[in-house]
Amino acid sequence: MRALATLVVTATFAVPAVACAPKPPDFQSILTTTTSAAATTPARPVPFAKYLESIGITGVPVAPNTLTDLTASIPTPSGWAPYSNPKLPPTTEVISKGGKYPAAMLTVFKLRGADLNAADAVKHANADAQLVPNFTQLDASTADFNGFPSSMIQGSYDQDGTRMHSYNRIVMPAGSPPAHQRYLVQLTITSLANEAVAQSSDIEAIIRGFVVAAK
Repeated sequence: MRALATLVVTATFAVPAVACAPKPPDFQSILTTTTSAAATTPARPVPFAKYLESIGITGVPVAPNTLTDLTASIPTPSGWAPYSNPKLPPTTEVISKGGKYPAAMLTVFKLRGADLNAADAVKHANADAQLVPNFTQLDASTADFNGFPSSMIQGSYDQDGTRMHSYNRIVMPAGSPPAHQRYLVQLTITSLANEAVAQSSDIEAIIRGFVVAAK
């Protein structure tokens, strides 16, 4: 069983139920290099994968298009195309515009282990984003997504001398009966911070069109 080591790729991409439309982000703040309050608190967040492993949860990545009891999908805006990278697991679905950024990554893990309180677990899901260099939070939410426990965070951060912008949502759905298999679904959308305003229409279209639903 593979551990959840590839969770939350916010800073490393080199990469029919529909949720309510997200709150339009204030993109004017994403270029700042002022650290967020979360990034400066004394208590260092625990990476989400490490937290899950600490409570006995492991997972194996599965390709979204192979799921039989769950739908997990994203739309492909005009001008975007599938993107492949040998460094990424073959089960990961990636689309990009122009071959690199902006890019959207969809990952699904089939979870195994102890009884999981998903609503409590997702409270820890934003830790990885808060750990990236000079992270500035733009928006966050722990509201359910399509009735499933979920956590979302977006903001800007530094990567190799470049200011980046990312949107990250983790959903912990259950598949259809009788198994009610528990999954972890992650959508990460990454763009250059100075291009986020120009790319916002496509990014918001992917966010609005993101589907997680039991079949």
